[in-house]
Amino acid sequence: MATDASLRQGPDSTDLVLRAGPTGPVWNALTSAGPALFTPLALGVPTLIVAFWMALAGARASTVFVVVGVIAGLEYLIGWPILALSRARDILRVEFAPAGVPTSLRLVRAAGPDVWLPVNALREVRLTHKVVEPYQGDHKPAVSTLALELVLRDARERLALPFSGDPRRLADALKALLGPAGVVVVLRTERSTRDRPQPNSPWTSGGSASAGSGGG
Repeated sequence: MATDASLRQGPDSTDLVLRAGPTGPVWNALTSAGPALFTPLALGVPTLIVAFWMALAGARASTVFVVVGVIAGLEYLIGWPILALSRARDILRVEFAPAGVPTSLRLVRAAGPDVWLPVNALREVRLTHKVVEPYQGDHKPAVSTLALELVLRDARERLALPFSGDPRRLADALKALLGPAGVVVVLRTERSTRDRPQPNSPWTSGGSASAGSGGG
């Protein structure tokens, strides 16, 4: 479940919350069960081809239905763990401890938390607020996303989230929290205009010609 990125202070840590939801391998597997239902739909074409050839070969309708059901079940059973594994590395929040002046941090992923690291292992936090605005006469609202990049000592973590809050307020809060540890927080804003659909064309696109402004 998506949520606006925000800083939340608890008794033991201050958390940069990026996505809502429980953590742990069991919860990750359970929350992947529903989306995995789309796997048989995504692989529907080869399944229908099998059913078509069976029908041409003279198989009875009941046999075709059973075989299609077995194939769809196998696709689901294969897709479920694949989806769970792909989501296991998703970052839900970043914990900074202790709450006031942090000396440690850890990434909490869908499959559970990583090990604690010294806060100076985080070199930089880059926030890119991207806004796609409607063209003149477009009735669709603007779309706002926040791209977050965590520059760690030995790795980089990137993710993009829907965002409707105040990016400057979030950046200032991160600076106040992480500035004493020497962590650089950079905010950049990119604005673009949604492409106007071409007349008599079935295709529409959400691209843009962008103009950016930055701040740190």
